[in-house]
Amino acid sequence: MTDRWYEKAVIYCLDIDTFADSDGDGCGDIRGLIGRLDYLARLGVTCLWLNPIHPSPNRDDGYDVSDFYNVDPRFGNLGDFAELLHQAGNLGIKVIIDLVVNHTSDQHPWFQSARSSPDSPYRNWYVWSETAPDDRRQGMVFPGEQDETWTYDRTAKLWYYHRFYKFQPDLDIRNPEVREEIKKICAFWLQLGVAGFRMDAVPFIIEETEPGNPNSPKDMDFLTELRQYVQWRKGDAVLLAEANVEPDQLKHFFGDAGGSANRIHMLFDFMLNTRMILALARESAEPIIDGLRDTPQLPEGGQWATFLRNHDEIDLSRLTAEQRNEVFERFGPDENMQLYGRGIRRRLAPMLGNDRRRIELAYALQFSLRGTPVLRYGEEIGMGEDLALEGRNSIRTPMQWSGLPNGGFSKAGAGDLVRPVVSGGEFGFEKVNVTLQRHDPNSLLSWFERMIRTLREAPEVGAGSSKHVDVPVPTNVLVHRADDGTGTMVFVHNLGPQAATVDLSTLYPEAEMPNDVLADQEYSDLGKCDKVDVAGYGYRWIRLKRTA
Repeated sequence: MTDRWYEKAVIYCLDIDTFADSDGDGCGDIRGLIGRLDYLARLGVTCLWLNPIHPSPNRDDGYDVSDFYNVDPRFGNLGDFAELLHQAGNLGIKVIIDLVVNHTSDQHPWFQSARSSPDSPYRNWYVWSETAPDDRRQGMVFPGEQDETWTYDRTAKLWYYHRFYKFQPDLDIRNPEVREEIKKICAFWLQLGVAGFRMDAVPFIIEETEPGNPNSPKDMDFLTELRQYVQWRKGDAVLLAEANVEPDQLKHFFGDAGGSANRIHMLFDFMLNTRMILALARESAEPIIDGLRDTPQLPEGGQWATFLRNHDEIDLSRLTAEQRNEVFERFGPDENMQLYGRGIRRRLAPMLGNDRRRIELAYALQFSLRGTPVLRYGEEIGMGEDLALEGRNSIRTPMQWSGLPNGGFSKAGAGDLVRPVVSGGEFGFEKVNVTLQRHDPNSLLSWFERMIRTLREAPEVGAGSSKHVDVPVPTNVLVHRADDGTGTMVFVHNLGPQAATVDLSTLYPEAEMPNDVLADQEYSDLGKCDKVDVAGYGYRWIRLKRTA
């Protein structure tokens, strides 16, 4: 890989506690993950993104951190983590971890000290107000679960700010000591060997909170400062950020007004994600075309991270109310499937009716678009969700490895598991597991392995340009192309159930010997590309030419 290794990566996201349990206590651990690295390497994963690994009271699935310099003892210790980095590296897999520094747990020693005395060295590490701010009931991240963003602390006799839950007080980015501590945290984990960080809630990290001001300013310069520091410590380290903001703000997270890519390396493409979900719901290519057209121009070195399902709900807040209702009606019609009034808390396979054609189509589409693909654990075998669990936990169930008790995740009693394994029905571990699919060359898992291998042979995908090809097609068919110095690929995806024929003859003069490198079925030779057939919910990845 080049220094910009992230442009060619396939990122796999997982929670350690629900992936593999090595000691039978019911909670996944680092040793269990090490034992499954060969599986990830065979799948084609080149980068592992670990959700929070730090000690925590675990009131928010680990995002309430109580010690940034250690590993949650449920998972193991720092020695285990160092071994994970070593073994992953042997297989060519880089590891990035969540950097959750917008807030701490209220049990963190910093906050306990800060609230105890006005003379505490940590008092000014948090955001305080002597009176109840006027905006205390605005800006909640979890509407329906939060009542306010300011809470009165009886010990400190002050109000403290928390953009998230009240047990997660916000750090004050205006304090130079806080900035230096964040850098120190990064330096510690980079020295251990991580390849970078997925930065949680970046717009809130840089928020210079002013009590009573619901639109407090943001210090974008801190991102420049952090990028420079991280790169000096490790030249090829990457910052992958979560910033679900308005489209016109996105470019400022990549670089400054001068056009330099001197801030975040990669951003999750929430805008394209919502367009893809809307397109799948409508069975129409138009939303994706709009998403590609409206994408801001990135500075050199900037990169998108694409996804269909992540570790949270599918966030539809960037859609109009009418569009959102369309998606709810198709993919989350029951209120129990929805969350926060803006999202869907389901996995993709059940959303698509467990229709293998539509699942393949969706992921062939995601992996062929510009940017680096991110895959949530279990999606490669078509796992389902458990809507009996609260909130986001519905898609955070244990990995289904086999037909053994607990899906092979753990030897603990079922009542001792960190969360119940999905059991029974069409998505239970008895029917959906790695072992069954490993022995079936036509399984979804086998398809994912082939698709990712094909992606590795198409370097222009992801890092090259990605453009919609405007040719006469039905509205349900998307044609786009990827070009760079290595060659040209054209992609045809049919989001509808009816077969279609597409005329791509205008592209034929560029072709040396057009051929399918990935398709949902065997098709006739492309000839001069004037009659390119594609089945309902079908797809074709076509190589036009190879120049390197």
